[in-house]
Amino acid sequence: MKAPESQLQSACVTWFRLQYPRLGRLLFAVPNGHHRSKRTACILKGEGVVAGVADMILLVPRNGHASLCIEMKASKGRQTDLQREFQRDAELFGNRYVICRTFDEFRDTVNDYLHD
Repeated sequence: MKAPESQLQSACVTWFRLQYPRLGRLLFAVPNGHHRSKRTACILKGEGVVAGVADMILLVPRNGHASLCIEMKASKGRQTDLQREFQRDAELFGNRYVICRTFDEFRDTVNDYLHD
């Protein structure tokens, strides 16, 4: 069974790709946070996976932002120290960073970002 954050993220991605088919490939997940073997973790780290990166990135510049970084959290989930560090760096370089806990938050955030 999928974790609550995973279920939420899957629903959000499905909605996004139906709502914005032209942009569908520009919203992508970052493969962080899953349990994996040490060997696989070393391979991914060598390939550039960085702990703390947002769960999804929408690679569309809007309103002075280079991209939209989306961290999905369950209702009581909290950012890790590495996630807060990534948020600071992402915002420092002109990216918008948001935490979404519900489908409605995700939908409203994306619609506002793309239509402002």
